Amino acid sequence: MPGPIAMDERALERDLSVRAVVGRAIELLGVAGIRSPEVDAELLVGHAIGETRGRVQALAIMGRELPADAVDVIEQLVSRRAHREPLQHITGRAAFRTLELSVGPGVFVPRPETELVAQFAIDALAAVAAAEPIAVDLGTGSGALALAMAAEVPRARVWGVEFSPEAFIWATQNLRDTGFGNASIVFDDLRRALPELDGSVSVVVSNPPYIPSDAVPRDPEVRLFDPEMALYGGEDGLDLVRGVSATALRLLHPGGALVIEHGELQGEAIRALLRTDGWRAVSTHPDLTGRPRATTAVR
Repeated sequence: MPGPIAMDERALERDLSVRAVVGRAIELLGVAGIRSPEVDAELLVGHAIGETRGRVQALAIMGRELPADAVDVIEQLVSRRAHREPLQHITGRAAFRTLELSVGPGVFVPRPETELVAQFAIDALAAVAAAEPIAVDLGTGSGALALAMAAEVPRARVWGVEFSPEAFIWATQNLRDTGFGNASIVFDDLRRALPELDGSVSVVVSNPPYIPSDAVPRDPEVRLFDPEMALYGGEDGLDLVRGVSATALRLLHPGGALVIEHGELQGEAIRALLRTDGWRAVSTHPDLTGRPRATTAVR
């Protein structure tokens, strides 16, 4: 019976308690430079055993142990994260406001700071008096902004536009999984998309690629795993922002709102760009960390 004996001996070599497994994961992730090792460790353990992060914490407090094969899986997941593979790629899921989206290679992982951008768009859309206001998300990626608007303003009709074949597949899957009947995902270049909606849209929102082509992101998760098409916006980072401005001017009715996410050093340049294009009430807003993150304007 060499198999069971080997397994028992291996189990004796490791503390299989949830507390110890989480502790080892935290230590390894901390050494690897992960910003939130405790959170990531608990989420990875939860993913491996099919439990929530809160349940993992409860199991640790109760002194529960895990099967050795489950610990083997956890150690593999933690190793992937320690090599800076995004947590969302490992779990296949990304939380965004009220949604949980499918993500993976080929699509930009939605960030917490984009939730504030969504809030500006949702507030503007909810304030529209029309029975069925129309909103468009240019460069929807995983569908995060479009689906958030569809979820939180259910009387609205929402279109998400995406030109990356890989990202379009993820967005389409997320639309199918959410089942929102008031949302559509279309495959097109944001600079020419949806001419049939010209002059009828109430809100346009976009998180376009805005990193200058010669700038290299510091975080390995971004530099090594996010698709270049979702990151780089030309020499000054604003090529697609110019496209968003032109398309939004075409799509929006007078008084319609534009919301653009951008880098923290780009607010002044984007305000100047939008004013030159004829936008009114142009304003840049900080995110929850105080960094200028979104610029809004009125058609």
